[in-house]
Amino acid sequence: MSVLGAALGRQICSFAQAYPGARDCTTAAMNAAIEDWFRLYFDREVTDEEDPCQRLPYTVVSKLSRSCFAEYRAAADGGEPFVAGVLAGLDGVRRKAMQLALIGGEAWLKPVPGPGGFGFSVMRRDMVTVLGRSPDGEATALGSAELTMENGKFYTLLERRSLDEAGRLVIENKLFCSWDGQSIGTPVGLSALPRYAALEPKAVVGDVGGLGLVSLRLPLENCVDGSPDPVSVYAAAAGLIHNINRNERQLDREFDHGESRVFASADLLDKRKNGRPVLPPGLFVGIDDDIANTGVTVFAPTLRQESFLARKREYLRNLESLIGLKRGILGEVEAAQRTATEVTSSQGDYSLTIQELQQLWESAVRRAVALCGRLGRLYRIPGAFQPDPARAVRIDWGNGVLFDKDREWADTLQLVNAGLLKPEIALAWKYSLPWETDEDLARVRQRLMPEKKTPNNL
Repeated sequence: MSVLGAALGRQICSFAQAYPGARDCTTAAMNAAIEDWFRLYFDREVTDEEDPCQRLPYTVVSKLSRSCFAEYRAAADGGEPFVAGVLAGLDGVRRKAMQLALIGGEAWLKPVPGPGGFGFSVMRRDMVTVLGRSPDGEATALGSAELTMENGKFYTLLERRSLDEAGRLVIENKLFCSWDGQSIGTPVGLSALPRYAALEPKAVVGDVGGLGLVSLRLPLENCVDGSPDPVSVYAAAAGLIHNINRNERQLDREFDHGESRVFASADLLDKRKNGRPVLPPGLFVGIDDDIANTGVTVFAPTLRQESFLARKREYLRNLESLIGLKRGILGEVEAAQRTATEVTSSQGDYSLTIQELQQLWESAVRRAVALCGRLGRLYRIPGAFQPDPARAVRIDWGNGVLFDKDREWADTLQLVNAGLLKPEIALAWKYSLPWETDEDLARVRQRLMPEKKTPNNL
């Protein structure tokens, strides 16, 4: 993990010291799993046991997040400025938020009010201490850490979010300073850093329907300990990824040990007066023997490359199955002959995985719009109002493996031409507009049908 990430991880351990009585409700098994998921994603260091050079977690997360947003478009209904501003803020962090949710199983979008509206920051799971969860798994209290390095010092802001008896959001802030970044350090005033000078030690924000955050929770059953905590997209394959890394390290050793060497008497390896060897290092391996028995023997062991690669390919196939990826997306198995049914099944599994992630983000967008409406009124953001999240945002994901929007549109037109479907409903579906009520259909006619049109002109 990065130096910054490791430092922040240490600060989380000190959260209970800063807020007496605060207790992490995450089990020890889950905390260990979360640490392992982020280490698998970020670590690049080769150890005696593993070589993570293939970066499989990075590949999985990158492919899923890019596929999820490949044709994504979101717009405010009617171009409403406040909602459009919220969507613009979400667009700036959507890839980062999705990737961190895929890694840790859960991430949070934190609205940050500003003069022009709302921006967003992303809170990653390994930097958050969950202090309470409701029966449905949503966090009801949590603490987070933010590290700043300035003038050779490490400043750690610890933020605690909770709800009072009236259901109002309460935010507490404490700032600490350390010289080495290895410990939380000593308390200092919030004004010690200009960026925190406007914060209050304790603020009662009001009723915003929760902690003022939007969670991104992967819809995967917990396979670590069965607790309400969500799990990483590659949680079930974490052990398999470790095996692949070990396999890679074994293969590295095989090639290292397979280097041809010449065994010779030790006198050939005498060094010159300047300390440098007469012959290139690694060419000879010295042995203690009688000078009369001098001779050379070439040592070149047979490599087991094929067996290692065969095992690696099997690992990759299993990894794809566990995560729900298209066959061949991680390894060189596309060339393998497969039936049409296998190909269709593979593409279908992958498409369903992407659709679940798209539903996850769409739900987060609509909840973020509603939350920013409530926060905007509390913070007196210009133009803020309480929008209807189901109608305020239009989201289009484009075509998928199991869904061809162009073909679906052609089928819809046939229904319109046959008089079985109103043109207004067809247009509302095409442009992701509401159509449930007569008022919705009237708005569609006003916006998209200013003149009477025939179905063939749609």
